[in-house]
Amino acid sequence: MPKARKTIVSVQDTPFYHCVSRCVRRAFLCGIDRYTGVNYEHRRKWVESRLLELAEVFAIDVCAYAVMTNHLHVVLRIDAELVKAWSGEEVITQWHKLFSGSLLSQRFVKGDKLNQWEKKLLEIQVVEYRHRLSDISWFMRALNEPVARMANKEDGCKGRFWEGRFKSQALLDEAAILSCMAYVDLNPIRAQIAKTPEQSDFTSIKRRIKAALNNEQPEELLPFVGNERLNMPNGLTFSVEDYLVLVEETGCCIREDKCGSIKQSLHILERLNLPTKNWLKLCNEFGKLFKGAAGNLQSLSTYCERLKRCRRQGAANAKRWFETKNAIG
Repeated sequence: MPKARKTIVSVQDTPFYHCVSRCVRRAFLCGIDRYTGVNYEHRRKWVESRLLELAEVFAIDVCAYAVMTNHLHVVLRIDAELVKAWSGEEVITQWHKLFSGSLLSQRFVKGDKLNQWEKKLLEIQVVEYRHRLSDISWFMRALNEPVARMANKEDGCKGRFWEGRFKSQALLDEAAILSCMAYVDLNPIRAQIAKTPEQSDFTSIKRRIKAALNNEQPEELLPFVGNERLNMPNGLTFSVEDYLVLVEETGCCIREDKCGSIKQSLHILERLNLPTKNWLKLCNEFGKLFKGAAGNLQSLSTYCERLKRCRRQGAANAKRWFETKNAIG
């Protein structure tokens, strides 16, 4: 039986989550339908544009994404400190970028004078909006609903376009976050719809590579900020150069028609202390290995205890594939 989101999301344990949305009724998110010959490739742009737009509104960062033929992968990070720092006016402004809000919030934005009762009611609404702006369910809802409406209109039909609920899994440690990001970024290569990461259209890895050529990082994605240090900016605590090389070399190993190897001295794998074979397994089969939360056994146990779960789903794979070199030796 599906679990309520509040029993899955635990920001105390991790702000990182991998979400997947799939189409129903053999519907095409994008690509070419081989039965009808209709090309739905333009829908990729719908999804990517909406996804990056939402990253500017919600207190949620996009770490990685891949728009596939009939499903969407996205790795998100909840920025709890950012949403707390927003003033009531900023919360309303952000909310109105996507939704009409209430009559009270509209009056407030126009500068109308509110009485005491109306101010208290507006404060309650601000609390709700603040919560929603850092809620993954609201983020995915704001992403999926407009795409479904446009697709249904284009297909001339009604009913569900997406499955009833999107899949969400917590990423509990650095190894889980990086391997899941690489798994998402390499989706087009595994599906054989792209030969290299830079040719993977409508993916985060192509966007990162394009920016890296200009010695920049894409503003729409959570940046890599290097190793941990004092006064560290928000971002992923790895080098963007190391990550791009790691994804490229991992892609070479995944492709059967290409020979490649991952250097043992690569900085990220050294820091994660993961054997190369484990890394390749995780990047190639992450979605099969972990149906729920992913991370090492200790982080998975802590996560389950905090959420009062009796069963640690995926414990065997967590122990086997997130096991460190030292533990193996």
